[in-house]
Amino acid sequence: MKELFDMISLESSKLTTLRYSTSFSMGIKLFSKKFRYPIYAIYGFVRFADEIVDTFHDYDKEKLFKRFREDSLMAIEDKISLNPILHSFQMVVNQYGIERWVIDAFMNSMEMDLLKKEYDRKGYEEYILGSAQVVGLMCLKVFCENKPGCYDELKEPAMKLGSAYQKINFLRDVKADYFNLGRTYFPNVDFTQFSPRIKKEIEEDIDLDFKGGLAGIRRLPAGSRLGVYLSYVYYYALFRKIRRSSPEKILNTRIRVPGWQKILLLYKSWFKTKLGIFN
Repeated sequence: MKELFDMISLESSKLTTLRYSTSFSMGIKLFSKKFRYPIYAIYGFVRFADEIVDTFHDYDKEKLFKRFREDSLMAIEDKISLNPILHSFQMVVNQYGIERWVIDAFMNSMEMDLLKKEYDRKGYEEYILGSAQVVGLMCLKVFCENKPGCYDELKEPAMKLGSAYQKINFLRDVKADYFNLGRTYFPNVDFTQFSPRIKKEIEEDIDLDFKGGLAGIRRLPAGSRLGVYLSYVYYYALFRKIRRSSPEKILNTRIRVPGWQKILLLYKSWFKTKLGIFN
């Protein structure tokens, strides 16, 4: 039965999400049921691509990624794949009309992690577009459910929010990216000379992205608003911790939001959403 295979594939994406990210899983559970499996499918696809370029060091990563890219595009074209992660993703792509340029941009950024260690301004913006902003657009396609005008209205805020999250990830993961993988995403930043001034400039840029993203959350369809707002509140809490940390701590510690605080943020987000308060 094809329907059984479809469900097994979607459950595989759900399991991938639950095992890799408790925070993301928490946010998805706050979506309307109709949105949950499609977002699991997007996360599973993105996570597998990221794993290839970030962790499979004992294998030929370029070969693996090339095959993953080819298999992904073939799954979308054929509307089926024996890889359950790719099968569930192609279901979402074809149902919600996720555009080919979005998928290409994502793949290009993942490929950049195989080839590049330092970024100029153009490369930095291209990487953020593909690694974060277009993932927000994939999710937005699901939330808007092909409703006229919804996607175009919320496209820019969704990209701003994805940009803020990615830049925070860069700061949070400096230790792993710079010292373990040899990557420097921020253009013209030498982490051997990472100063409070440079850190503040990066943070001011992130704050602008947050403000642009928040404006869009207020206008999201009701079934997605709480889950997206929780992600905003969680990342902003992480951002505040990073702001209070010294450059030395950023370089030597992966800043985290503890589990008890995540639960508190969940209740806070639910309460504020019910009241229509977003800040």
